[in-house]
Amino acid sequence: MAGHSKWANIKHRKGRADAVRAKLFSKLGREIYVAAKLGGGDPDMNPRLRLAIATARGQSMPKDGIEKNIQKGIGGGEGEEYEEIRYEGYGPGGIAVIVECLSDNRNRTAAEVRSIFAKGNGNLGETGSVNFMFDRCGEIAYPADKAGADDMFEAALEAGASDVESDDEEHRILCEADDFAAVRDTLEAKYGEPERQGLIWKPNVTSEVDEDGAHAILRLVDALEDSDDVQHVTTNFEAPDAVMEKIMAEG
Repeated sequence: MAGHSKWANIKHRKGRADAVRAKLFSKLGREIYVAAKLGGGDPDMNPRLRLAIATARGQSMPKDGIEKNIQKGIGGGEGEEYEEIRYEGYGPGGIAVIVECLSDNRNRTAAEVRSIFAKGNGNLGETGSVNFMFDRCGEIAYPADKAGADDMFEAALEAGASDVESDDEEHRILCEADDFAAVRDTLEAKYGEPERQGLIWKPNVTSEVDEDGAHAILRLVDALEDSDDVQHVTTNFEAPDAVMEKIMAEG
């Protein structure tokens, strides 16, 4: 699944450069707030908060913004009540799509996500309609110059990872979801904080698309990610490297 992996990595870097910071920081802050509210404000005792903080730092979120959301989460009293919701459906060309949200209004979010799917020539399905085409796993990424491919492969497997994908730009370490914290902590002790880390939906079945199909599914993904309630969008589309490189060159 080199094409999908490469697109995920390119999309991440493009997002860091081009995202509207206010919206991005709002989503990161919401995750920090929810993590702190559910598990407390000490990241050493709250794995979800630790991950949220690391993700925010990776996106250059200011320290005071991180702290503000932690304090807001542990402050008690009245505050926003966010619900984690996962939507599943099919995009144009039958591409499987998983949408993860944090919402304070389930009805509003459902209506908005359904509308975005419809406008993008997709269909919102029932829970479980596409997640069988994905595996839940941990992902940890380091820049390629952090270590040689063989050294990273050996270190990752010793830490409990299930696979390592290395190229000229990065090392992408994959592991079982239940092993994520242990693998991350072991690698972090040796190589420092990862460039990217988290739990992801990794396609176990992919759908090949041409250039028009790639444009169509990416328009849907962009529209979904533009929603304030949407935290993550995952698809199982696969496109040739030449197609993805052309799309990225177009900006």
